[in-house]
Amino acid sequence: MGTAKRKIIEVLEGHTVTPPPIWLMRQAGRYLPEYRQVRATAKGFLDLCYTPDLAVEVTMQPIRRFGFDAAILFSDILVIPDAFDRNVRFVEGEGPLLDPIDEHGINRLHMPDIEARLAPVFETVRRLRDELPDETTLLGFCGAPWTIATYMIAGHGTPDQAPARLFAYRHPVAFEKLLGDIAEASAAYLVAQLDAGADAVQIFDSWAGILPDHEFAEYAVKPVRRIVDMVRAARPGAKIIAFAKGAGYNLKHYRAGTDADAIGLDWTVPLDFAAELQKEGAVQGNLDPLKMISGGVDLDAAIDRILDKLGNGPLIFNLGHGITPEADPANVERLISRVRSYEAAG
Repeated sequence: MGTAKRKIIEVLEGHTVTPPPIWLMRQAGRYLPEYRQVRATAKGFLDLCYTPDLAVEVTMQPIRRFGFDAAILFSDILVIPDAFDRNVRFVEGEGPLLDPIDEHGINRLHMPDIEARLAPVFETVRRLRDELPDETTLLGFCGAPWTIATYMIAGHGTPDQAPARLFAYRHPVAFEKLLGDIAEASAAYLVAQLDAGADAVQIFDSWAGILPDHEFAEYAVKPVRRIVDMVRAARPGAKIIAFAKGAGYNLKHYRAGTDADAIGLDWTVPLDFAAELQKEGAVQGNLDPLKMISGGVDLDAAIDRILDKLGNGPLIFNLGHGITPEADPANVERLISRVRSYEAAG
């Protein structure tokens, strides 16, 4: 790292940075024509993730175009079940498919050699850190155990995660083992990303919001805390963002329960509640991704509401979920310009 500390790391340490640093979830993706060109050259989506030349290029594209304050590694949360040999594949029009796992399969799971199985990902991280501007934070990531488990049990995405929830109720011991195995592999994966050059990491729990209170504590909070503890035991001081989409008022206890340095906020989190959460530390979010399609003064007003409410505290400006393929790159430019012109109230 150069002489100037990267802005996002400052925020993760609890400092207020004005204007707040900005990056967007899924900032490398189908809304960019240059991404679509590279994607067309790959044999499949996992091939894109596992080919450093391609993964570096698509990670760098939004940095070159927009100058975000962070680059996030281009990969996918399902590389962990892929490392567990669950036959992960991405089918056009269907999304990700895996071989569903049952109680017997869980009991036969063996911890993969993460360093070996995911070596191309770590090569991508090393090359990115060399290629990125010195002031740009490099973020690694993984999926949270609950979200990964939903895919491993159902074999595909589902709207209500009923397969995973029913499995957890019927086979609690096996389900606890599955969450633990995913947590252990994910911690090793994050440590290796940090060692390769990532400045901080984010844990994505895309399906946390489907859980009732008790299960949220058991399936969302505890396994993420296990990852955080293992990563920090191996790399003291590691900076970690935890994003539990749809968690709502369960976020009140999420930061303390996970010990994350920052918590991500989806677009449904009320800003008054977000301001309360910010009193305990950094927050990240939470613009509605659809505003990147609508644009115009509606986009401006939405940005201003977030900045007015959260700009005087530790904030990483982001969307409340990933940018969609329909987003207009011109609206991203408008967003960045407006955020960077922000001046905090005295």
